[in-house]
Amino acid sequence: MLVVDRLLAQNDAMISIHPAGYFITGSDTDVGKTYIACELIRQLRNLDIKLETRKPVESGCSIDKSGELIPVDALKLQAANNNLETIERIVPYRFKAALAPPRAAALEGCSLQIADLLNACSLDKYKHTLIVEGAGGFYSPLAQNGLNADLASLLQLAVIIVINDRIGALNQALMTIQAVESRHLIIAAIIMNQVNEEIENDMDNSEDLRSQCAYPIYRCRHNQKLEVMFA
Repeated sequence: MLVVDRLLAQNDAMISIHPAGYFITGSDTDVGKTYIACELIRQLRNLDIKLETRKPVESGCSIDKSGELIPVDALKLQAANNNLETIERIVPYRFKAALAPPRAAALEGCSLQIADLLNACSLDKYKHTLIVEGAGGFYSPLAQNGLNADLASLLQLAVIIVINDRIGALNQALMTIQAVESRHLIIAAIIMNQVNEEIENDMDNSEDLRSQCAYPIYRCRHNQKLEVMFA
């Protein structure tokens, strides 16, 4: 009976798939958005969902011996989606400086516009499900004339919020939830991602956040698989 109860509880916690796709944002930078995006991609692929992935701009790229910019995050998305897309399609805008994209672009003499990023997120096949990973937090600058919030609003995808599961997470979670709600976007789920190996033993941000909001909340332990999300 205990096994059955656990399976029923898991099924109750699962969410329906939004066919159009998801915009993955964070409460801040370095919350593990790419790690979670890859976990989501794998879960959706296991359900035979045809995906297209986009991280329309990536700053902080490393440089190989030939001087080519290496977009580490976008390469992870590419691998998670079984290398079905070229890296140029996933991330057309790449910059060296580990700064907000518009600042990094300006240092290289470029003017990055929100329309450029919106165009980069177009689908190659209209029936595919789109996964878009932003850069930094929901209100972080993404282009010269727009924030992550602006791209999310233009795309009208369901939003998945990634939170670093640490002390102070509830404050950041609730502020980000309010920000996304203010754009009248669907919040599909909130994911508490344990970025650091060590965590406070008595802390349970997921349980505490459930008392503050009605959105589905999932946990991902440090370097572990994300809880199963999709029905």
